[in-house]
Amino acid sequence: MNQTTATDPMQPPPPGSAAPAALVALSARLGRDETLVQGGGGNTSLKYENDFWVKASGTWLAQAETRDVFVRLPLARVRALMTEADAESALAALTGADGLRPSIETSLHALLPHAVVAHVHSVNAITRAVRPDAETALARALDGLSWAWVPYRRPGLPLTEAIRSALAAAPVPPDILLLANHGLVVGGHDCAAAEARLREVERRLALSPRQAPGPDLGRLQAVNDAGWTIPDAPLLHAVGTDRIACAIAVRGTLYPDHVVFLGERADIADENRPLSRALADAAARPPVYVVVPGAGVLVSPTLSDGARAMLGCLAQVGLRSNTADTLHYLDSDDVAALIGWEAEAYRLARDHIDATAGA
Repeated sequence: MNQTTATDPMQPPPPGSAAPAALVALSARLGRDETLVQGGGGNTSLKYENDFWVKASGTWLAQAETRDVFVRLPLARVRALMTEADAESALAALTGADGLRPSIETSLHALLPHAVVAHVHSVNAITRAVRPDAETALARALDGLSWAWVPYRRPGLPLTEAIRSALAAAPVPPDILLLANHGLVVGGHDCAAAEARLREVERRLALSPRQAPGPDLGRLQAVNDAGWTIPDAPLLHAVGTDRIACAIAVRGTLYPDHVVFLGERADIADENRPLSRALADAAARPPVYVVVPGAGVLVSPTLSDGARAMLGCLAQVGLRSNTADTLHYLDSDDVAALIGWEAEAYRLARDHIDATAGA
C-alpha cells in the first residue's frame, strides 16, 4: 500500500484535547470497550502531512475526550530516528508539549503506511493468537481480508522490526496484523475506514465467554487474614472460580500487559495457606492479586485502576479459552525483558500517578 495521510482531519478538537476530533472520537470509543482496550493498553495514531499524533505512553484511550492523551510529533523526524543505532532510546526521548512520552509502539505506527492505525488488545484476538493452531485457524476466519501474522517480539522496536519483516514477506500489503501473544493492529485511510476494518475482524474472531461461577465470599473472607480487598466485580473473580481461567493465571503469562501489571503468574491462597503466608512466601516482586481456587480473588488495597482492568482482561481471555495446557505462554526471557524494561516502569508510574489524581 502506498503511504497515505488522513484526508482533512483537522476539524476543531473537542474540549480537553489538541488532537484531531476524528482521532479523539475513535480512540474514546475503542477505549471504552473493555474487550478491545484495558486501562492504559492499546494505542491509536493519525498522520496528516508531516504531523503525527500518537497516544501518549501510560494514558488511557477511554479518556481521550476529556484529557489530552496524544503527543504531536513531526513524522519525518520520527522515521529518521528509527534508523539510528539506538533508535528505541532516541524515540523514548521524544516528548510532547506537555512532557508526555509517545507510546511504546510509536515506531510501529510510524512504520505502517496507513493514515490511521489502531492497535488494540482484543480479548478475542489474544485468545486466538495464543492457541497452537493460531495461524491456521486465523487464516480460515480472516479469509478474503488482507492480513498478516506477526510472531511474538517484545513491544517497541523489536515488534516493529518483526512487522517490517511481515510486511516485506506479504504477497499483498496487509491492512490487518495479528500479533502472536499480543493483539491486533488495523490501518485505514481515515478513522472510519480503520474502525470499520477493526469491527469486521472482531465480528469474525468473536468467541463466546463461559459463564463463570460466582465468588464464594465465605471462603474468601476465611483466607483473607491480611486485610486485602474482595472485589465487588464478579468478572474479576472468574480468575479464581473458572477452572481454566485459574489454571492460566497460575501457569504463566500470555501477553505483555499481563506481565507488566499483574506479574509473571498468580500466587495461590487457600484454607491451608492463608493470604499472610502467601505474601510471606512471595518472590521479590510482591503480588498485586492472589487467587483462591474455586472461590475467587483477593486484591491488594493499593491495586491501581490499570491493574484492575488488566485482571478483567485476564478473566475475559480465560473465559474464552478451552484449555490452559497447550497455549503458548511467554517464556522466562520474554518475561524478564518486560519486567526489567524502563519504558514499562514509566507506564506503571503513570498509572499510579493518574490513579492518585482520581483519573
